[in-house]
Amino acid sequence: MPPQPDPRWAYFLDIDGTLVALAGSPDRARLEPAFRHVLERVNRSTGGAVALISGRSIRDIDRLLGGLRFPAAGQHGLERRNSSGRTSRPRVATPGLGRARDRLCEAVERHPGLLLEDKGLSLALHYRQAPRLAGYAHRLIRSLVSGLGPAFCVQRGKRVVELRPAGRDKGIAMLEFMEEPPFRGRVPVFIGDDLTDEHAFATVNGLAGWSVKVGPGPSAARWRLRDVPAVQRWLERIPTDQVQ
Repeated sequence: MPPQPDPRWAYFLDIDGTLVALAGSPDRARLEPAFRHVLERVNRSTGGAVALISGRSIRDIDRLLGGLRFPAAGQHGLERRNSSGRTSRPRVATPGLGRARDRLCEAVERHPGLLLEDKGLSLALHYRQAPRLAGYAHRLIRSLVSGLGPAFCVQRGKRVVELRPAGRDKGIAMLEFMEEPPFRGRVPVFIGDDLTDEHAFATVNGLAGWSVKVGPGPSAARWRLRDVPAVQRWLERIPTDQVQ
């Protein structure tokens, strides 16, 4: 287990598999009320030094949290909302993205169990309900990326493969937060569970922070928590004497 959490640290949290259990589809995931209370408490204790960094869009992050509004980076860092509430998104020329979306829609219609998640700047093909289609899903996304050129890349995850603009990742988003108050000058903590979090683990290691992997599997993270309830229990240990 990682060391005792400190209210002087900056906390960067993945969502799916970290704050909420993985569900059959992203829209079925639910943040437990008790965990919601813990997040509010950590946010107060740290003076707002909590940010969510997720593969979800910022719009979907806000929907999932149901009224809680944190600084956030969505779509693996493609979009970011700072602590002042200002949201920035890259201007990406995507003339071929519509055609790729059409191809993926056709694949979903032909193969029950596949799910297409259109995030606006990126397209995620989920096969959680049809793991036998993993190879097909990855081959399809790779073929679409090759037709879009170097501006796009493939992002792998837990039973999902994604087509997204290149050049941004969760580690870059975290570095941008660390240049701003209230994160600046703090020791960073990143907690995540997936391949998409490895960039952030490497970044936080380089900053002499705390990288925490949720669940099994090889990782650059230096600490482990077993599952979502273990993340909640660890965050519950943050001292309350600085809570306003």
